[in-house]
Formats: sequence, C-alpha cells, structure tokens
Amino acid sequence: MIVRSLLLFALAAVAEIGGAWLVWQGWREDRGALWIAAGVIALGAYGFVATFQPDPNFGRILAAYGGVFVAGSLAWGMVVDKFQPDRWDYLGAAICLAGVGVIMYAPR
Repeated sequence: MIVRSLLLFALAAVAEIGGAWLVWQGWREDRGALWIAAGVIALGAYGFVATFQPDPNFGRILAAYGGVFVAGSLAWGMVVDKFQPDRWDYLGAAICLAGVGVIMYAPR
C-alpha cells in the first residue's frame, strides 16, 4: 500500500510540475498555445491522479503532496533546467519529505 501511494505521489508530481513547466514554456518562453494547452491537460491529470491515493482525506493527501512537490520541483529543475540546488535546498527538501512520511504513513 505504501509503495502504491509513493508511486502515485511520483506520478502526480510529474503531471503537476510538468504541466506547470509546459505553461511556463508556452507563456514565458513564447512557445505558444499548444504548450500551454498541454500544460493545462497535465495539470488536470495531476488532480485526477491524486484521487487514487488510498487515504480518503483530501486535506491530508494534498498537504503531504506539498512536500513531494517541493522535492520534485528541485529534481525537475536539476534534470530539465540544469538548476544546481545548494545544501539548503537539499535540506529543505529532506525536511519536506520527512513531513510527507509523518503525515501519510505514521501509525494511526
């Protein structure tokens, strides 16, 4: 169950971060309306992927996903935009991911 949840978080991150990146490219980098449209579709897919999480609480899932988004955004920037995080970026991402673990997977 935890592995499925983690895979869903990863898929959601790709959809949301990728969608936002496509909109950014379409608007800020003048790549056009098709890039923006693809981004909007990907952002919609993100919202749908989140519904497959096994936990029934929207607020908990979205709060935990915030930590995944932080770490995923840094990773996306490293791979796609050649961004080089510093140690504080890494530390912040680690703290966020620890929060994900507590919020989603602590025994209740």
